[in-house]
Amino acid sequence: MTNGDAISVLVVDGHQTFAELLGHALAGQPDLKYVGHALTGAEALRLAAELRPDVILLDPDLSDADGIAIAELLRVRQPDTRVVILTASDESALVGRATAAGAAGFLSKNGALGDVLNALRTAHGGGMTVSTDILARLLRSTSPVVGPRGGGLTAREDEVLQLMAAGLDARAIARRLGISLHTCRGYVKAVLAKLGAHSQLEAVAIATRRGLVRPNRQ
Repeated sequence: MTNGDAISVLVVDGHQTFAELLGHALAGQPDLKYVGHALTGAEALRLAAELRPDVILLDPDLSDADGIAIAELLRVRQPDTRVVILTASDESALVGRATAAGAAGFLSKNGALGDVLNALRTAHGGGMTVSTDILARLLRSTSPVVGPRGGGLTAREDEVLQLMAAGLDARAIARRLGISLHTCRGYVKAVLAKLGAHSQLEAVAIATRRGLVRPNRQ
């Protein structure tokens, strides 16, 4: 892979030393291209518009802004740029907010560097990554939902649910099923409504608890 084909990554973190260390690690990967870092939300929006990175690695705890709100703005302004959240927070509610904002990953700063690098690659490919410890906390915090075992899902909605569980976002699911993004989002919205979920990740957590997610779905 040439440098021109590499996945460009912007790091957004309020701690300059941490951001620089991440940048150094990214620069050492042949398929990743570190394009710079921002220390504030305002700087993140400016650099994102200027550099048009493929993926942004974002700490939501910023001095001047709510990082999740920044992710929401980026989804509107630059829908082709994927955002991966990297946080020291252990709040389960933050996961739901991040996925609702369109984040393509949610990772703990306590995790391994290799997991972060792989999450960036997965995000660029249309997938989603959530740290296993964060997913475990979400599963524990999600109340069981009473209802029919099948969740009342149609065959197509079930297919969308299985692809959500495999880590695909709406765009990737639409491509996989050969349907429009608008139609796919309609199916996703229906799945969330029937499972009583507020985000795709929460829907997967609920479906997992209810035994609706089949293993090894590709």
